[in-house]
Amino acid sequence: MSSQKSKHLLLKLASLFSVVRGYNILVIIAAQYLTSIYILAPDKPLGKVLFDVNLFIIVFASALAIASGYIINNFYDTEKDLINRPQKTFLDNYISQKTKLSVYFTLNFLSVILASYVSFKAVLFFSVYIFFLWFYSHKLKKYPFIGNLTASILAVAPFFVVFVFYLNFDLIIFIHATYLFLIISIRELVKDLENLKGDFTQEYHTIPVVYGARFTKKIATALVMLTYIPTLLLLFRDFHIGYMYYYFLIAYFLLITFLFFLWKSTSKLQYTLLHNLLKLIIVLGVFSILLLDIDIVLNRIF
Repeated sequence: MSSQKSKHLLLKLASLFSVVRGYNILVIIAAQYLTSIYILAPDKPLGKVLFDVNLFIIVFASALAIASGYIINNFYDTEKDLINRPQKTFLDNYISQKTKLSVYFTLNFLSVILASYVSFKAVLFFSVYIFFLWFYSHKLKKYPFIGNLTASILAVAPFFVVFVFYLNFDLIIFIHATYLFLIISIRELVKDLENLKGDFTQEYHTIPVVYGARFTKKIATALVMLTYIPTLLLLFRDFHIGYMYYYFLIAYFLLITFLFFLWKSTSKLQYTLLHNLLKLIIVLGVFSILLLDIDIVLNRIF
């Protein structure tokens, strides 16, 4: 009996991890800390950043709010996901809808309570952020353009709150943020192409459903072209990006590869591979922050 209970508990934990997309949250936490350490507060001792209680609370509250956003998104998309990703949905549904809602409200409550330790502004930010995560999942994601724009803004918002925390608004930060926003926007379009069948069946009015795959690819192509503006600025202006220079060169060629295969893709599997390529570009970008200044990294760690 004990082994069965243990197996049952592990399945529930695996299901919850799948629903909240724990791997994405871990990457976001790493991105927030790396951004804080090497971009927003490069002159502060490493310990003061890592053990800053207020920063920890902001990052933790962000993680809880994002997790709750994934839960409510999963809650509303159950029928659509049965079509688009049946295997993942089978694992996700190991937890009942009632339990998902209970966890959703608990995470939101904890997120706001934690934010209250930092400031009233933090409470206000997370309250508004949580509301729009719900509103996006409930309504906005079903509409073209506004759904994609909202999803991209919500994905970048956790970094914005860290910028505000450090009151650091240097131009280079906005250029990095613009680059990230554009890559995420491209990813949202590819996700719509990937989920076209389920969206069409459930009457979601996404860009591919309303305007077709070809039009969606044209928008994605235009956004890729726009990413070259912040890329060129970072590469050829005096922004001191160190060895991160090589990341942007690699990303440049990966985006060209992405465009080449985007126009050849017609199946869900092909769009999934392109989606994963964009994820790779984002994850590489997160950890390439360490390349901004190798000497600083070594000095602050060792």
